[in-house]
This record gives sequence, structure tokens and C-alpha cells, in this order.
Amino acid sequence: MDIQIGRGKTARRAYGIDEIALVPSGRTLDPSLADTKWRIGNIEREIPIIASAMDSVIDVRMAVRLSQLGALGVLNLEGIQTRYADPEPILNKIASVGKNEFVSLMQQLYAEPIKQELIEQRIQEIKRQGGIAAVSATPAAASKYGAVVAQAGADLFFVQATVVSTAHLSPESVVPLDLAEFCRSMPIPVILGNCVTYEVTLNLMKAGAAAVMVGIGPGAACTSRGVLGVGVPQASAIADCAAARDDYHEETGNYVPVIADGGLITGGDICKCIACGADGVMIGSPFARCAEAPGGGYHWGMATPSPLLPRGTRISVGTTGTLEQILTGPAALDDGTHNLLGALKTSMGTLGAKNIKEMQQVEVVIAPSLLTEGKVYQKAQQLGMGK
Repeated sequence: MDIQIGRGKTARRAYGIDEIALVPSGRTLDPSLADTKWRIGNIEREIPIIASAMDSVIDVRMAVRLSQLGALGVLNLEGIQTRYADPEPILNKIASVGKNEFVSLMQQLYAEPIKQELIEQRIQEIKRQGGIAAVSATPAAASKYGAVVAQAGADLFFVQATVVSTAHLSPESVVPLDLAEFCRSMPIPVILGNCVTYEVTLNLMKAGAAAVMVGIGPGAACTSRGVLGVGVPQASAIADCAAARDDYHEETGNYVPVIADGGLITGGDICKCIACGADGVMIGSPFARCAEAPGGGYHWGMATPSPLLPRGTRISVGTTGTLEQILTGPAALDDGTHNLLGALKTSMGTLGAKNIKEMQQVEVVIAPSLLTEGKVYQKAQQLGMGK
């Protein structure tokens, strides 16, 4: 139902992940029976979790290790790894600079040109070690480096921006990337995003997307919602985009996964995204907290280094455990940020969902008090859900 903001404007109520809860059915199952497998492009993965294409999260080593553990990591083709042959001293500078000097330092460091040979090298390094080479670029960079990425042997190409659409207007001097033509011409699956509406999701799928990313501005280090005032809370955005996926599948027989991207911290967040209709999730800050992460306990958004309008910041996330602990356990923390796969399987067992498709069908209720009800002592003592 629309809500009247004023005489000339109405709005639809939208819901965030923190405002909903999942309802058990009449059936439960042992978590070991929960099947979390999913497909993206022509690749099947055991864990429906992707590590974000952020310089604080993914380097070659992280991409390889995530592949070994059954998940997936995406390398940022416009980041530190493709601008500097030796990224280590650059990452150390980012971690050590004061907060008042941070933005200017980032703008300076990211002004270093992207090097084609480093794009090829990073992809080949991942492949040589048996990892899945998934890479990400903005539409402009995708147009410039698409052929290089394909020739280097990448497995998946994520074309990402704050907002991506098939109806982009550009100045006469600029030729925009034709997403449909790009998807047709690339010999590897192309994932498109980000979006938050039914209509844009449907258009991206018609353009040939192998998967669609959902989420504008919810990321832990992202400030787009504050800077631009743009976004839709994730629960509603996922449900809308998943509806487009289902309609597209019914019309064409082609199933295109929807990936919830941004703002997810705990295992419960991941479970609720899938219950809203997502096939998988993309997360950044939880992985930035692992001992192997290149950010050294810090995390920053992809739009942070923008020379004109930074839409991200650097946050201190600390180091709480190894990648394996965070992804598959055993958990050493009590706040839901460790053993994300175990949380998903246990939730599926509690809800009686045998696979991802059944998890997408569980009952959801509006529950704004879900995270605070009965948690007075945890909140007061900064434990568990009160941290």
C-alpha cells in the first residue's frame, strides 16, 4: 500500500534485512542434509557466498583459498592488484594513514594507471593455483579490458557499478557500453549489477546476464546512500528482483541467479537474503576480518578513491579469525560472524528447507524487534547480539 508523503508524492514501504524474521514450518531436518549448492554461469559451488571485489578483501591468495573451500572470490580489475606489481607496500600505506588524510591518499594511490599485463598476470596466477578466476570491472573498464580478460582465461566477469541499466544516456562524445552486445561477445559468463528493481533486473536478464547483483549502498564501507540519497532496503530489493527472475524463467526457461550484494554481516543476514529470494550472496566486511585478507584489518568501498565524489570510507573491522573459521568454522565468536556456512545449514534445518529453492519459499514476517527482543543483558554487556 502506498503511503502519502505529501500532496504530490506517495511512496511504497520497503524493508531491510534487520526488519524481518523467518518462520519455522511443520518440518525440520538435520543440518547435514541441507544442500547449499548453487550454480553461477557454468560453475557449481558448494557455498552460495561470494567475496566482494574489494581491495581489502580479495587478492590472488584469497581468491584461490575461497575456491578451495567451496566458495568464490572476485578480484577488482581497477584496484591495487592491477595498478601495482607489488601491492603490499601500498596496502600498508592505506592501513596506516590517519582518517583525515585517508581520502586524499586513496585518490593519489588509485591515480596510478591500470596495467594490462597485471590483469593478465593476476588471472593467470589464480588459474595456475587451481582457483576460479572471477574478476570485476565498471562498464567503462569492461569495454576496455573485456578481450584481455577473456584471453587471459578468466572464468567469470562481473560488470558492476553503483547502478547499472540497459538504458544509459551518455554525452555525444562518449559511447556507452552496450551490455547486450558485451554479453553476446564475451566467451565467458557475464554477471551484471547493481540494481534494486523488478524492471531493471528483467532488462539485465534479457540483455544476457548470467546472474544479476542486487543492492545499492548497504555495504559496511559504502556511503552512496548518504552521498546520493539512492537505494532500496535489501529485503524488499531482493524480493522484487527475485520476482523478475521467476517471471523471466517462466517466460524463457532460462534461470538467472539473483545475488544479494552488500550490508550482510552475520549468518542470519545471509539466511534472510536467501529466504527473500536470493540464490547467493556477496559479502565484503566479514571476509575483511580474516587473517589472510589483504586489508590488514581495514575495509574500504570500491567508490572510495573517486577523484570527484568519494562514496565510501575506510572502516576498522579488526581481525577475528582465519578465512576457514569465518566461512566454515569452527566458530570462535558468539555473534554470528563465524561459520557462515554452518549458520545457513542450521537455519535451513530449523526451517525444514532441503535446498536453496526450498529456503526461498519459507515464511517471512515483519519483525522490527527481532534483534532486540529479550537481549537486554547482551546489549548491556556487549556480548553476542549486543555487540
